[in-house]
Parts: sequence; C-alpha cells; structure tokens
Amino acid sequence: MLDDTPFTPHGKHLIAGEWIAGAATFTSDPAHGPAHDFSVGTPDLVDQAVRAAEDAFWSYGYSTRAERAAFLNAIADEIEARADAITQIGMQETGLPEGRLQGERGRTTGQLRLFAQHILQGDYLDRRHDAALPDRAPLPRPDMRMIQRPIGPVAVFGASNFPLAFSTAGGDTAAALAAGCPVVVKGHSAHPGTGEIVAEAIHAAIAKCGMHPGVFSLIQGGKRDVGTALVTHPLIKAVGFTGSLAGGRALFDLCAARPEPIPFFGELGSVNPMFILPGAASARGAEIGKGWAGSLTMGAGQFCTNPGIAIVIEGPEAEAFAEAARAALSEVGPQVMLTDGIAAAYRQGRDRVAADTSVQQVLTTTCDLRNATPYLFCTTGAEWLANEELGEEVFGPLGLIVTVNDVAEMAVIAKSLQGQLTCTLHMDGADTADAKTLMPILERKAGRVLANGFPTGVEVSDTMVHGGPYPASTNFGATSVGTMAIRRFLRPVCYQNIPDELLDADLA
Repeated sequence: MLDDTPFTPHGKHLIAGEWIAGAATFTSDPAHGPAHDFSVGTPDLVDQAVRAAEDAFWSYGYSTRAERAAFLNAIADEIEARADAITQIGMQETGLPEGRLQGERGRTTGQLRLFAQHILQGDYLDRRHDAALPDRAPLPRPDMRMIQRPIGPVAVFGASNFPLAFSTAGGDTAAALAAGCPVVVKGHSAHPGTGEIVAEAIHAAIAKCGMHPGVFSLIQGGKRDVGTALVTHPLIKAVGFTGSLAGGRALFDLCAARPEPIPFFGELGSVNPMFILPGAASARGAEIGKGWAGSLTMGAGQFCTNPGIAIVIEGPEAEAFAEAARAALSEVGPQVMLTDGIAAAYRQGRDRVAADTSVQQVLTTTCDLRNATPYLFCTTGAEWLANEELGEEVFGPLGLIVTVNDVAEMAVIAKSLQGQLTCTLHMDGADTADAKTLMPILERKAGRVLANGFPTGVEVSDTMVHGGPYPASTNFGATSVGTMAIRRFLRPVCYQNIPDELLDADLA
C-alpha cells in the first residue's frame, strides 16, 4: 500500500554531486495533483556536467567490474528504498496507474541488477588473444590482445512514455554505467519530479560506493538549446535517446555534423505489423482479434512496440477477426495520456487517418483533452501500397487492418515496410510454408520477430533486441534493451606486444 506522505520536489539540477537551482523555472503539468516548479537547464550547466563527467571518467572508466557492479546494485537498492515516493509522484505526473509504475520500477531495478551480474561474468568484454609466433615465416607474428573499453561520457535523454525504465536510471543510463561511462541525463519535462527522486537515489549510491560525483548528473527542463549543447559538446562520446522520429532525427543530424561525429543510438518509432496467416485466421481469428485489442490499448497505446497494423487475407476469417477486435476495443474506456502534447498528437494522427478516402472506419469514439479512446480503421493492400502515409506511426490506441488477396500480397506489403522494432506472425502448423516465405523479409525489416504473441512487453535479457533498421532506430546493429545494450558504449582496443604490467587486469 502506498505511503500517503506527499513528496515535494525541490526542483534543482544534480550537477557533479551538488543540487543546483537555476535562474529560471518551469512549472510541471501533472495529470492530477499539485504542480511544482523546476529549474530550467542551460548550456552552461551542460558544460559543467559534461566536464565533471570527463573528470570522473579517469577513475570510473578504469574501475573494476566488481566496483561497477556494486554501484549498479546500490542504485537499485536506493530506488527501492524510495519506492512509494516514486510511485506517488509518477502517478501524479504521468497519469499511469499504480500497478504499471510498480512494474516499471521493478523492471528498472531488475535491469540494473542484471547488468551488474553480466559485467561480473566478463563475457561482454569479448577478450581475444593471438599469441606471438616469433618463428613464423616469412614474418613473425606479434603478441596481440583485444578487449572492449569504455568510450567516455555519454548523454542520455529521458523518454516520455517510460518515466523509470527509459529515463533517469533507465536502460541507457544503466548500460553506460555498466560499460564504465559517466552519464549526463537530460530529464524529460513530462515527469521532472520522478526524475529528481531517481537522481537522489543515484546520488546516494555514489556516496555509498565512494564514486567520483561527476559520474552522474541530471539537468532538468530546458529548451532546444540544452539538448543541442549536450549532443554537440566535444567531451560527449555517444548519445542514447528514445522519442519521436522528428526529435531524434534532429539530434542524430547534430551528432553527425560535429567536427568529431559520434554515435547516436536513437529508438524512434515503429508500427510493429502483425501478419495473420490463413490457418491461424481460420482456427482462431476472433481470439487473435481480441488479443490484439488488449495489446493495442495497453498503456493507452503509448508503447513503442504497440502493434498498430494487422495484415490478414480478406474473407469471412478477416471479418471475424475485425469484429472481435472492434467489440473488444469498444469496451475500453478513456485512458489518460502522458502529456497534453502526446494527446494532441494522437488526435492529429487519428484525423489524418480518418480523412484518407482509402480508409474505412470500423470503430470511432470520442477523445478529448488528455484522454485517449481507441479507433479502428481498415484498408486494402492495394491502397496501403499506394499511400505511404498509412505506414506512419500514430502514437496511441489506433489500429489499422489491411486486407490482402493472398500470402503473395502479404509478402509485397512486408517488403514495402520501413524498419520496425517488431514484426509478428500468427500461424498454425498448416501455415509453415507461408511463414517460411515471409521470414527472410521480416527478419530484414525488424529487430525482433515473434510468432503467436503480441510485441508489447519487452523482456530484459541476454537475447533481447530492441532496435531495428531505420526509422525504428538509428543504429541497426544495436539494442536499447538487454545486456547487449552495454556494447553500445564500448569500443575494441588491440594491444600489441604490450608488457603484462601495462595491461588492464582483465587482459593480463
């Protein structure tokens, strides 16, 4: 049960171990409950934080794996010690229910502990050794060793839709810290109080573990100049971002245009299409339709893995699937969205789809202010292929059914897709041959391919890939979820004929 004691944020930035108030403030816009004032970030504060991070790197980047693992576990402990206060203000700021925030907190602390365990095992270092061959002809071979080394300070942008798991101490921050990289976080203005209390947890863990205070900083608020200053600062070596395609692409371009270009690991958007093959549609189309409705409306549709598109062969089975989805969606009431801006963008997306003459409305509702209600539309494969806008993400509980003539047209639809986070096959045993036809296309289009499930709910594990070809992400070789996320903030270094006395303990 939640502690009813109210949490009142102080509204300051955390810069290298000091809580600093800015000259200007902004007022939060909570879904319910009291609003609070927070300091506005500035380029000068960015410079202070980044320089402190660079100073911290000379100790933290060369700390032992055991020291970093203890630090990650300490952060998880401190977050759990503030559990009720985090849930309380998170509910106020975002409108998310208590159970969702408790689950997300568990995911946040769980991935910190998983990364701690993972780096202790050492496999992520990809250590290699080619022993010297002094007698090899015609030329001898030197002794060569290789290991992954941390890159330096990392910038992280908090996400609007995950105030814990993808924000202040979320996956990007945890991965960078596990790799040995100090972090500067630009907090998201949709949940600044949640960001502040999590930063307090990290601050306490820094003190407990005796880390350099510059290993973590949080800069609240700020306009575009703050984000620009952060990604263009010459001491920042990589950026982690989860957000809109427009915002992410702008930051990506800034990273590429720097005198020293740096990697931008952006997770930007996806419609996560489902392909319902004929055997599955015939055997359990209505069941799939009902399950789709549940996945589509989970969290008011504000998941990056929200399955917005369903492709099914026209006929009675498609009609049964659509009717089951419509019936299930019609029972879903209004849900509070994360921000007024996200709610407005959802309405704009709905209006764009509804105004398309090639689209028919299956379910219409009424959404206003910060509330979202589900919408369902349908179109044909031919109309889909003729209109690229139908493949654009609508962030919220809106579904589009695409009816096709046959599996061959499904394959054409699949080939037309932009990069996706996920693609899903609904299939039975009789659909195996058709699924084999689609698999090479889907694995080229997405970072994760599912069978007989729904993509909402991302497991934090060694095998998870949360990324994909552009525009799902800006780096198709990376993931923002799972232990492989740590590799984004490492680079390989080869040591040739280096005496053992000069080598890192992990190599000597």
